[in-house]
Parts: sequence; structure tokens; C-alpha cells
Amino acid sequence: MTVTTPIRLPPALRRTWLFGAGADRAAHDAMVASGADVLIQDLEDFTPPARRPEARALAPALYQRWRDAGALVCVRINPLQADGHLDLQQVMPGRPDIVAYPKSATALDMRALDEALAALERTLGTAEGTTEILPVCETALGVVNLREIAGASPRIRCALLGAEDLATDLCAERSREATELDYARRRFVLECRAAGIEPVDAPYTFSDVAGAVQEARYSRRLGYRTKSLVRPDHALALRDALTPSVSDLAAARRIVSEFEAARARGDERALVDGQWVEVPTYLNAKRLLGHA
Repeated sequence: MTVTTPIRLPPALRRTWLFGAGADRAAHDAMVASGADVLIQDLEDFTPPARRPEARALAPALYQRWRDAGALVCVRINPLQADGHLDLQQVMPGRPDIVAYPKSATALDMRALDEALAALERTLGTAEGTTEILPVCETALGVVNLREIAGASPRIRCALLGAEDLATDLCAERSREATELDYARRRFVLECRAAGIEPVDAPYTFSDVAGAVQEARYSRRLGYRTKSLVRPDHALALRDALTPSVSDLAAARRIVSEFEAARARGDERALVDGQWVEVPTYLNAKRLLGHA
């Protein structure tokens, strides 16, 4: 089978990461039609053990189909001490762009996965190091060890925050408002930025689109530019929520223009729309324009 070169979106532009059941063909159809930037075949929680052989067999053709639709291809394998090595052996011929690792908790996990991927890349004739690793941090230990995890392999460009498993590990009560995850969400974006990788926000696992959009807008204020999801019908709404709006861009242009004019006059700051703009605000506005 011919494998096309995937569209390599940089991490900050992978706005939506959609998880789907590994062996569910109807789910695969919905995923490819969703418009999500990254499609994730989940061989772990979303695939019962009895159906994992079927899911693995679907992988090569499924990944090609997703690439043809312009999406990045990701697979969440099982832990290496469980079915992870078998997952890798059977799906890697399909050349996934990213391998997600569940309950990532230590650098040792990442180094073991890096070595397994390198061996398979050599066997398959794939350029070594081209398959990314996505740590899925869904335990308290995974969140507090994030910088250690991120530094374990150059394949790691992003990390994803869990929701349901993390709440369980925290002995927290899950809610639509997600107040139980607020500290973890804030800490996770801070740790990822310190480590120089892109944080992917936890999924909104309830069915309503309005709640998903509200959570995405809150996440964006915290510094997230990308978000995971579990419902294909949320993808376009979340993409829009994570994309700078026309009014956002107009405000950023005013900040840049008026601050630069103030500096040209010798002033240290500028008053724009009632806000004193200094260097950090100016740089943030320039970053927003570049991102858009």
C-alpha cells in the first residue's frame, strides 16, 4: 500500500484531537467527517480487549483514509507491559504520525516507548524519530512529573491532559463545570510551557455542544490552544472556539499599531481601548496575529 506524506501541522495549530473507538467503523466514518485536526484510534479504553485484534487489522487502511482527508493520524496504544508491544507491531506498518501513551507517569515509560518505536522504524524502513510520542497524563503522578516526562524523548512535542481517569485518581466528583480539574488544568499548561511543549486540554465528556464551547473558551484564557474531544459533533464548534475571531484580530492589530506608534514617539507604553499596553501585552498581540 502506498503511504502518502502527511500534512505536518505544527503543534500549536492542532486545535482538535478526536478520540474514537478502535474497531467501530461507524465511528471512523463520523471521525473522518468531523473536521478534527488529529484523529485518534483508541486501542485502550475505547476498545474492549476482545475487539483489539479487529482494530489492529483495520489500522493501515484507516490511517491512509484519514491522511487522505488531511488529518494527522494518532493511535493510543495500551501500556507496553500489557498489549502495547502487540499494538505497535500491528499498527506501525500503517505509519501513524503520533503514538499516544496512556497514563504516562514517568520518563521511563517514554524512553521504553521511544526505543520500541525506533526498532520498528528501522524494521519498516521509516526514518528514525519521525513518529511522535504523545504522553497522556491522566493520573496525579503524570501531571506532577510532566517536565520529567517531556524531557525523556525528542519525539515529544505535545502532552495531553486526561479527564475521567484523572478525576478518579484524585477521588474527585466529575461535573460539567470541571471545577475538580481546575488546578490540574492550570498546572498542566504551566508545566508544558516550562518544558517547551504544547499542552492539549482534557476532553469535555458530556454531550452538549454549548458546555464544550464554554470549557474551550475558558481553556483558551488559561493558555491552551488545542483541546481533545470524544464527540465528532463537537469538533467544528471547538475549532471555532480555539480560533482567534475577527474582533480578536482587530483588537490585536490596534494594540500592535498604537504601541509601535507610541514607541516611535519615545513613549514607554500606549493607552489602547482603555488598557495601558506595555511590552508583554504587545508581544502577546503579535503572537496572536502570528498564530492566526
